[in-house]
This record gives sequence, C-alpha cells and structure tokens, in this order.
Amino acid sequence: MATVTTAAPGKTAPWWRNLSRLSQEQVVAAVTVFLLIVFALGLPGFATTANILGLIRSISILGILGLGMGLIVISRSIDLSEIALMACPWAVAIIANQHGLPGFWTAVLALVLAVTIGLANGLMVAFVEAPALFVTLATTFVVYGAAYWVAPVYVVYVPQESAGLLFAGRATVFGIPMPIFVFAAAALVMHAFLSRTSIGRFIYAQGDNPEAARLSGIALRPLTVLEHVLVAVLAWLAGLVWIGQTGSMQTNIVIVGTQIFDVILVVVLGGISLIGGRGGVFSVVVGCALIGTLLNAFTIMDVNSEVQNIIRGVVLLAAIILDNWLHPRDEETARQGE
Repeated sequence: MATVTTAAPGKTAPWWRNLSRLSQEQVVAAVTVFLLIVFALGLPGFATTANILGLIRSISILGILGLGMGLIVISRSIDLSEIALMACPWAVAIIANQHGLPGFWTAVLALVLAVTIGLANGLMVAFVEAPALFVTLATTFVVYGAAYWVAPVYVVYVPQESAGLLFAGRATVFGIPMPIFVFAAAALVMHAFLSRTSIGRFIYAQGDNPEAARLSGIALRPLTVLEHVLVAVLAWLAGLVWIGQTGSMQTNIVIVGTQIFDVILVVVLGGISLIGGRGGVFSVVVGCALIGTLLNAFTIMDVNSEVQNIIRGVVLLAAIILDNWLHPRDEETARQGE
C-alpha cells in the first residue's frame, strides 16, 4: 500500500520544490526581468528609452515569425521554409514593382505567392503524408532557387516612389516604432485565434494527441493545410516589416542566415514543446524578450558573432532541459515504448 508524505504541520515545503510548479514561460519571464535589471545597472546606455524601444523594434520580425512557428509546433509539426516564405515572395513582388506594378498590388502579389507556397506545403504534409521537416526543407531550396531565377541578385531594393510599402517598418506613432504595433496586433489576433476559437482548440488537440483528435471527428488534413497557410501569412507580414525597416529584401538570408534557428530558439525557449499541444502566444513573447535582451546587451558589449552563436546554442539546450524538468515525459515515453 502506497504511503503519502506530507509536510509537518506549521512547516512549508522547501522553496526549490515550488519551482516545479512554475511554467516555463514564468521562469523565462523571471530570468528576462533579472537580466534587464542587471544590464540596466551594469551597461551604460542600456536603460535609455531609445535603446529599449530599439530592442523591442529589433525583435518584432523575429516575434511575428515566432508566432507562425509557434502555431505549427503546437500542432506537433514544423515549417523550416518560413524564412523563404518571408523573403522570396517579397523579392519577386518588388521586382514586379520596379517594372511598374503599384505598391498595393505588389503587397497582394507577395501575399498570393506566400500563401500558394504555404498551401503546397500543407497539401504535401496532409495528403501525401510526407514528413513536414523534409517537405519544408525541400520547399526552402525550391523557392529560393525559383526566386533567384526571377531576381538574380541577393538584394532587391524598393523603389523610392513606392514609399507606402515602407510604412509598416519605418512609421512611428507617438514616437513608438510601427513594427512594435504590428507585432502586438499579430500577437493579440493569434492569441484570440488559439484561445477563443474552435479551430484553435482543434490545433491544441491535434498536437496533444493526433489519433484521439482524429477519432473525435476533427478533420486533421484540412487543419494541417490551414496551419501551413497561416505560417505563410505571418511570414508575409514579417517580410512587410522587413522591407520597411531596410528598404530592401535580401534573398540570401534564406541560406546563409541564422534566422530560422533564432525563430525555433524563441519558440522552444518560451515553452512551446516540440512534442506539441503546449504553449501559446505568451511563450513566443517571453522567448523573444529574453533573446532580444541578450542580443542587445551583446551589441553594446561588442561580443563577436561566433560567441553569440555559441551562447544561442547553450540557451537552446538549456531550454530543452528546462522543458524536460518542468514537464516530465514519463507517459509519453511509455507510450512510445509500447
């Protein structure tokens, strides 16, 4: 007969036992606040209003991409083509803009191209039943090659007469950069979608137990297609902010940058489990806040990129270990061994 151990009357459990009751999002948020205080006290220029606004502005694109990746990871899948979905449709659309396509239709063309690619990803994963990891990896190279064939340059510049395309990245409202508002709006819409709609609940059910979700009557194939399309829409939105900030689109970030690694990093770090069914928008926000704080401090301290990459890897490993500790996977391990 099992015995139950309780704390003696008048005594409380050790403080470290209460840590296991915290969610990963709460732990990461606490670490972020601690680092903000340390850097504010120790780094000259860190605690200024301009630097804090610049910090939030700098993570807006990463945050929007993280919302898309978070959605697909919650469903127990992944999309490695997200950076290609951001860069390549916009590069092709800007080329059309240089040849006379109006700014509004340039944005529409980029959106149509991105959604078409996302739709193709979803159909391959849902109906061909090919692994999402390999489908989206292949899509990355196909899309990049096609975009480079249309626009055989690594950087495509927005014409000066199309200044309207730059609004989402360069405008300010009451001194606050527009990218912050775009990220906040996208986060609020995604939170409402995941928490207030039946489709959002279906996505969590799919990630938690796909077989049970299927048996309960959820149409998983159309749902999978929708998820990849939504990733494409958010990637398009991130691209809109990108061209606004830089006045151009760099297609070579698809193959030479670390953006996709950073997106996965903030998602896992924030508490969205790679086994699906756990996490939310707040996970992406706190993950972005921690990474943005670190990168901003590294910039002020002039830490070289190689050291930053090492720290990124260490942080990702720590996030995986933290997720394991806070959410033991005994039941899942047992299920896999059956």
